[in-house]
Amino acid sequence: MTIRVLLADDQVLLRAGLRVLIDSAPDLEVAGEASTGQEAIKLARETRADVVLMDIRMPGTDGLTATRMITEDQDLAVVRVLVLTTFEIDDYVFEALRAGASGFLGKGAEPAELLTAIRTVARGDSLLSPAATKSLIARFLATHDDEEERPAAEALSALTEREREILALVAAGLSNDEIAGRLVVSPATVKTHVNRAMAKLGAHDRAQLVIAAYQAGLVRPDDTRRRPAP
Repeated sequence: MTIRVLLADDQVLLRAGLRVLIDSAPDLEVAGEASTGQEAIKLARETRADVVLMDIRMPGTDGLTATRMITEDQDLAVVRVLVLTTFEIDDYVFEALRAGASGFLGKGAEPAELLTAIRTVARGDSLLSPAATKSLIARFLATHDDEEERPAAEALSALTEREREILALVAAGLSNDEIAGRLVVSPATVKTHVNRAMAKLGAHDRAQLVIAAYQAGLVRPDDTRRRPAP
């Protein structure tokens, strides 16, 4: 099945380059191009693209607002947003993840890396660089207050002990296969627990699960569980 991609960036040359790259892949195609956030929202509704490559800084309605409006639209529930950014570690990127983006990628990424990233978010997985995510979360924790953490912590009370354990490992950057190996269970069992945690926490995807885990204080940027020893 062909993955349809919507390009949202105010730089014409960048969009042109992305179009050539994406259309060169047999399983991908460009569904449309937008130069502003408002255009991205409009085209997302018209084209029903599978993935939106979203630049954060655009004139008028910015990419952050566009991301939130797309991910909050129930009619666009299957649309995934992949943020493209000049700098991988960026406060705006973290806000985009909180708004519902499935991940982010630096504009300096290799062509093959970008194509893989599109396929990753299209199948419902998140794309999170552990190092960059750690820095982004650290910035958030340094500026947020306890009032914001309390409701997030209360939400975790709906999770079972196993779901909380798996959520912590998801936030640590482990894949389902890695979690399965660590807990000596099947990947299918891990996926079931992840899906249940997402449903209980109202998370759009794994990216929002990570945000929820940090907001609730379940894990911290310096938590050694981020990269557990084998």
